[in-house]
Amino acid sequence: MSGPAAVPPDDPARRRAIRAWCLYDVANSAFATSVVAAILPPFFAEIAARSMPPHMATAAWAYGSAIALLLAALAGPVLGAIGDQLGRRKGMLAICVALGSGATLLLSLLAGAGWLTLLLLFGVAFIAFATGNALYDSLLPGVATKSEMHAVSARGFAWGYAGGGLLLAVNLAWILMPQRFGLPSAGEAIRLSFASVAVWWAAFSIPLFRHVPELHPPRAGMTATRAAGAALARIARTVRRIRTQPELLTFLAAFWLYSDGIGTVIKMATVYGSEIGIGRNHLIGALLLVQIVAAPASIAFGRLAGPLGPQRAVVVGLAGYAVVTLLGFFMRHAWQFWAIAVLVALVQGGTQSLSRSMFAQLVPRGQLGELFGFYSVSEKLAGVAGPLLFGLVAQLSGAGRFAVLTLLPFFIGGAWLLTRVDLDRGAERARQAERRAAGSEGRREAAAR
Repeated sequence: MSGPAAVPPDDPARRRAIRAWCLYDVANSAFATSVVAAILPPFFAEIAARSMPPHMATAAWAYGSAIALLLAALAGPVLGAIGDQLGRRKGMLAICVALGSGATLLLSLLAGAGWLTLLLLFGVAFIAFATGNALYDSLLPGVATKSEMHAVSARGFAWGYAGGGLLLAVNLAWILMPQRFGLPSAGEAIRLSFASVAVWWAAFSIPLFRHVPELHPPRAGMTATRAAGAALARIARTVRRIRTQPELLTFLAAFWLYSDGIGTVIKMATVYGSEIGIGRNHLIGALLLVQIVAAPASIAFGRLAGPLGPQRAVVVGLAGYAVVTLLGFFMRHAWQFWAIAVLVALVQGGTQSLSRSMFAQLVPRGQLGELFGFYSVSEKLAGVAGPLLFGLVAQLSGAGRFAVLTLLPFFIGGAWLLTRVDLDRGAERARQAERRAAGSEGRREAAAR
């Protein structure tokens, strides 16, 4: 499943590799959109509300999401480092796709089994999704040159929004008009929607496995057991080394803060909307609008990185999220949810895509899988804090409304820290680290001979 070690900049295979890499965003965005954001949270709220108050259903979803994020955060750096050692990032990503799409398929078969079963299956699928994303992100420098990274990352998000939005539109049509599609009820339409996500995720992953190269070939004589041991030792070294890379460390701290807010908005928006009485069709329809608007908005943000620089562009996006937080506190009606959804769509994809490409600039190539694992850890550990705090405040206050305000400090603090990062100096440090690592590897090979 591995490809060539590198793709020359002017080779037609590189363009095919870029398209294949972007198509994986199409694959996994269906899960992020239809399952994580749009359909499963309000469906879970309906099932859970049969046995608990609405605000407790909101808290249960928040706690379940936090646990899934924590487990994904623990798995990410280990699997990423093993992928680096074995030169098998794509093979490990294939396992994640199989587990994630399989658990999503089970959601369709066991949708009425109870809220705890739904939460457990969601947890398995989400862990596979999140861990796979770290491996996928680490393949970006293998298909894009340094000057292209921001644009290619933004293109991936844009394609993902378009693809996820297309499937969500089909799912919404099934749910709104089940009889027209030969379905007996909206419940059966929801089951079919989960099954369609599973198939979509698996099918659109195939081009990546065929056309995207591994950056490094497998290391001679390396087994999975040896790779696991070497990976753990390497992670320990990375923890020590990362403290000597102030730009990378500051970026991770900033990302930890603001991605907490972004992730919590994505995971909690529709379950919070259900709690305050907004209908399921409004919730799913507004999420579909997000997909439609976010695709061109992601491309626009990628272009903003030119005149503004990626940091200032992300700060603009975080200011938009701060406004979203304040509007969410005062939200009472369905039309307000639609308006907030448009604002989220304008800033969400660009903020995430530019964060990914900025991080890629700060990472030595020989540690891509491992450090993208840490990038993933930063995102997911932050994601643990956000939903936990959201759930705790919702539980103690008896309403999710006050929990919304807990997100505001994350956006403000993250934006401030991001402005402290010197990207050019960080990229030069990454190049120096790569040269030192190459020299050390050459000396070890010479000594072995």
